[in-house]
Amino acid sequence: MRLEGLSESLLSMAIPIKDFRGTKAFLNDPIFFRSKEELEKVETSVLEILQSVQEQGDEAILSLTKKFDGIELRELQIKPSHFSTDIDKATQDAFLVAKKNIEEFHKAQIRNDWEIEVSGNRLGVKYVPMDSVCVYAPGGTALYPSSILMGVIPAKIAGVKHIQICTPPQKEGIPPILIWLAQVLEVDTLVTVGGAQGIAGVSYGTQTIRKSDFVVGPGNKYVASAKAILAGQGIIGIESPAGPSEVVVIADKSAKAKWIAADLLSQAEHGRDSRSILATDSSELIQEVQKEIQAALQLPGKRNEMKQFAIDNNSCLCLFQNLDEAIEFSNFLGPEHLEIQTEKPELLFDKISNAGSVFLGEFSPVAMGDYISGTNHVLPTSGYSRIYSGLGVDSFYRRITHQTITKESLSSYYPLVKKMAEIEGLDEEHARSIKVRLD
Repeated sequence: MRLEGLSESLLSMAIPIKDFRGTKAFLNDPIFFRSKEELEKVETSVLEILQSVQEQGDEAILSLTKKFDGIELRELQIKPSHFSTDIDKATQDAFLVAKKNIEEFHKAQIRNDWEIEVSGNRLGVKYVPMDSVCVYAPGGTALYPSSILMGVIPAKIAGVKHIQICTPPQKEGIPPILIWLAQVLEVDTLVTVGGAQGIAGVSYGTQTIRKSDFVVGPGNKYVASAKAILAGQGIIGIESPAGPSEVVVIADKSAKAKWIAADLLSQAEHGRDSRSILATDSSELIQEVQKEIQAALQLPGKRNEMKQFAIDNNSCLCLFQNLDEAIEFSNFLGPEHLEIQTEKPELLFDKISNAGSVFLGEFSPVAMGDYISGTNHVLPTSGYSRIYSGLGVDSFYRRITHQTITKESLSSYYPLVKKMAEIEGLDEEHARSIKVRLD
């Protein structure tokens, strides 16, 4: 789309530029929606995998792992405590600092049981941790040991008794960093299976793999689909059906183009299906960011092909009349990550209603939350922030309400309950269950 003042050379560059000034054309722009045909294709494949694992257990998982990963597994799980690891001190220090910060932030989320008196009756809430949880740590296009910290730490703080890690196998064997982290976090079992078959294994349970009640963690579209299907069937609980990573950067003319370009590319680095979006009211900033992205992609890089594909096919630079329009756009998308790089980011933050995690100010790149600041990087994607929150200690609690009713309250409220039960056609037994106590 032609933007006033944009050169022909920039227009010919790959990353799409969208002019939404004074319009809501983004509501119907296909770039912001996953293809229905693609979703159905993924779901069909996943359903076949789930059925196979449910019926054949370990045998199916071994066969599917050979098919998708090209690896013949000797065992489906290991005990981290049985291994010795040699992790260099610099790596240990980095992950231990991250562990400390994540623990500090999540301990503030601990819930305590409480009671209150209402009309003479004692009512309350009791928080009970999940019994068993599986933390999925991706390992396909990239290895994510940080996801182990993000999943295991809040589960342990909540008091979950049984925690296992599920991660795709590697041709060189399970990476030592994953084993070391499992040891540090005192996780008993590491399931060496990934993808939809891994999710199926920990959800149904097999001859070898323990069943988990709750499955959390990021993953590709097949992992996300498997989690969503199994949760819909009531087999497991999930934090959200999260899929490919995404970021929206809201910026004004005060923002630094080089920094924004780096942030957009950092999301594209996750995978070919990642999404990076700039929303701004400055056409000059769009031109500068466009140049910075192209310049960065010309530099040598081991993941350049992946970044280029994500930038070309899933990403865009969006121009709006003003920042209020940009906020409306962001709330429509409900992005996993939202950066606000404006002169007064807190003022814009007040208007944000849908986002997984928000990064305020020019010194707050997503990478800080991904690794070390202390917040959780397991977040809802694909617009799910409208109905889901990011992973936290709350995710691992079940909330049980309780009540102790007095005889006086029972007598006082009987006529009212009787009337309400009559309206619903349930007075024969509902009302009688009270009256029999009064007689």
